[in-house]
Amino acid sequence: MTEIITAELVSIDEPLGADKRAVIDALAQRVAAQGRATDGARLADDAWAREEKDETGLPGGIAIPHAKSAAVTQASLAFARLNPGVDFGAEDGGADLVFLIAAPDTAAEEHLAVLSKLARSLMRDDFTAGLRAASTADEVVAIVRDAISDVPAAEAPASRAEAPAAAASADDALLIDGRPARIVAVTACATGIAHTFMAADALTATGQKDGVALTVEPQGSSGYKAIDQRIIDEADAVIFAVDVDVREQARFAGKPVVRAGVKRGIEQPAQMVREAVAAAKNPNAPRVPAASGAAVASEATPTSLGGAIRRALLTGVSYMIPFVAGGGLLIALGFALAGYKIANTADGNTVNNAIFTLQNFTLWNLPPEGLVYYLGAAAFQIGQLSFGFLVPALAGYIAYGLADRPGIAPGFVAGAAATFMGAGFIGAIVGGLLAGLAAWWLNRLSVPRWLRGLMPVVIIPLLGSIFASGLLLFMFGGPIAALTKLLNDWLSGLSGAGVILLGVILGLMMCFDLGGPLNKVAYGFATANLAQGIAGDERYLQIMAAVMAAGMVPPLAMALASTVLGRKLFTAPERENGKAAWLLGAAFISEGAIPFAAADVFRVIPSAMLGGAVTGALSMFFGITSRAPHGGVFVFFAIDNFWLWLLSIAVGTVVSAVSVVLLKRYVRRRPIEADVPAVAVTA
Repeated sequence: MTEIITAELVSIDEPLGADKRAVIDALAQRVAAQGRATDGARLADDAWAREEKDETGLPGGIAIPHAKSAAVTQASLAFARLNPGVDFGAEDGGADLVFLIAAPDTAAEEHLAVLSKLARSLMRDDFTAGLRAASTADEVVAIVRDAISDVPAAEAPASRAEAPAAAASADDALLIDGRPARIVAVTACATGIAHTFMAADALTATGQKDGVALTVEPQGSSGYKAIDQRIIDEADAVIFAVDVDVREQARFAGKPVVRAGVKRGIEQPAQMVREAVAAAKNPNAPRVPAASGAAVASEATPTSLGGAIRRALLTGVSYMIPFVAGGGLLIALGFALAGYKIANTADGNTVNNAIFTLQNFTLWNLPPEGLVYYLGAAAFQIGQLSFGFLVPALAGYIAYGLADRPGIAPGFVAGAAATFMGAGFIGAIVGGLLAGLAAWWLNRLSVPRWLRGLMPVVIIPLLGSIFASGLLLFMFGGPIAALTKLLNDWLSGLSGAGVILLGVILGLMMCFDLGGPLNKVAYGFATANLAQGIAGDERYLQIMAAVMAAGMVPPLAMALASTVLGRKLFTAPERENGKAAWLLGAAFISEGAIPFAAADVFRVIPSAMLGGAVTGALSMFFGITSRAPHGGVFVFFAIDNFWLWLLSIAVGTVVSAVSVVLLKRYVRRRPIEADVPAVAVTA
């Protein structure tokens, strides 16, 4: 690691320019000249982009412009001692010590740890004094190499400042119930290299100085060691000195919190500590919210296996939906422009022929079918390609929900294996769970430091893919494919009352939790099988139409009830929400009804379910089909029997609106303590 800086990367008292852009350009070119970057200008641009986002000047005449860049081939430090100093945005004046930290965008853990160690050294007076006193480039290199020769920062546990008993009486403002305050902190910057660790050290030093028990978790690019949950539970308050999201924030849920950018943790650590203590004493202080969405289970956030799987499934469906929505709307647009024959591979003008023709004509030599037809063919083909990611994306992001980023690659591969085996939607779920659990377990293994950098990019994708995809290919894929075929045959055989009952069930699921687990299961089932519908099985197109229609009912019903039928039964804010709910419902955004359900769950949700069941049943009874997975009335061109579809929605909306008005008027509301919390509706 000592080769991270050489004498050729050091500039002492040379004029590099009058402003910080010129200094960054000069140092970036020096890195490129030594063969450590393929393009000095690209490196400079990346460092400048970081500088424009947040200036890197620090108190004491220091600046640390830095970047992860695809142009960098070897992690490097370029150093300049300037005379006079150049303004990098610090409050106390220009910087005379400038380090350009250049890391590859795929930097290994050891490199990032060394760069982080340098950043921490900049907080030491003896280190910066040595750099200012050095007379040669070799002396600078020796000082830097000595500083980064210790144990890498990523190896160290979370920094902790214990409060001595003697110091506790130094300042009553820092006491809580007669004892020193207990604070936990997280520091993180965009690149996770420099500011992250400098802020951690500044806060730790302040805690030691002020007699506060302060534990810091620097979340850097080279990894992080989570604070023991016992320490978090005993803490009085939390400091987040971060420029990015806090990883596993749910660990700190409910704690009073002080938030600021990471630079404030470097420049004003004492003020942040005092603000945290004040927040701990203030019952109205902001608090860390409970986790929403998918959170990755870990030792720091113990949870049941069932809860982790549930969150992972919701994560997978949530991330899959954009592939389906974008692809489905493009397919619908293709049908609108070119007609449904564009999907008929038996037709003489297949989509492939159309695309080939589109690639080879000019505006002055249009094909006989016309430009619009071929643009429709292009839209259809792009939509089909997007749909090709549906099952892999579902599996990949289910694995992500369990294991974070290490699970993505094994999950996508498992999804591809599920597609190959014909296991479809169910295979994606099973493959994603297998891949996620494998990646989670592999990521917990204690491995030698030299191997750790290979784990997320080589070892986990390789072994996780072998495990999950192998099980699908040799064990689970066949039975799941048979089950999928059985389900398809059952759906194809439905008629009469069976079709209507399916519509009722889907409608109830769509309206039960307004975007929650049951809603997403129904929607995921419809969208995951939409490709089969487009390929010719209209039963799935009917399911898609019923699901979208039923999901539109709750917000439309609440809009009708609060703005037309029963205005006096709703509060003024609810009537305002009702105006917005018209548009939300028309666009198939079920969440438009959540404000009403959160305020009156036991009267709103049953009413919504009743209307949704009626709409789902009518839509299936009329045999309405939809080739678009989202968009509501705005994708009318993709819905057959559009007016009957609107009639189904209108009937369900009226039923639901009348029901909620009658319930509000004649059914006494239960005490607020008995109500289900709003989170149960929006989960």
